[in-house]
Amino acid sequence: MAESSNVDESPISPIQRRDSLEKHLQHRPDPQDLKDKHILLDTSAAPALQSAAHELERQKAADSLKKGLEKRPEREELVERNILPDSTAAPSLQSHQKELEKHMRADSLSEKLANRPRPEELIKEGILDADEDPTKE
Repeated sequence: MAESSNVDESPISPIQRRDSLEKHLQHRPDPQDLKDKHILLDTSAAPALQSAAHELERQKAADSLKKGLEKRPEREELVERNILPDSTAAPSLQSHQKELEKHMRADSLSEKLANRPRPEELIKEGILDADEDPTKE
C-alpha cells in the first residue's frame, strides 16, 4: 500500500532558502520575551552551571515550603483561635449551617423568653423581693 504524502519535495534554491531564513529571523522573539515566558533561563551563570543553579533554586523553594508546613498550626488550634469554623460540613454548606445555627439560637431565645416566669411568680418563690418587682415603679 503506497502512502500519498502532501509534502512538497521540490528543491528550493539557495536564495529562496536564505530569504526564508532571514524572514523568520526578523520575526524571532527577543531574548527578554523568551525569558518572560520562561522559555529561556533568566540567569547570568555559565550554561554548564545553569542546570545546577536551577536545581538549587528548586531545592531552596522545597526547603522553604517544608519549613512553612512544619510551622503550620494544627486544625484544632485554628478552630480554637476562630480562624477555621468548628464544622465537619463541606465548605459549600458551612455558610448554610452557620445561618441555620443562628436561626436556631434565635428561636430558642424567643421560646425561653415566652416561657419565662412572671415577676409575681418569682416573688412567690422567693427569688425576687417585693421591692424588686420590675412592674412597680
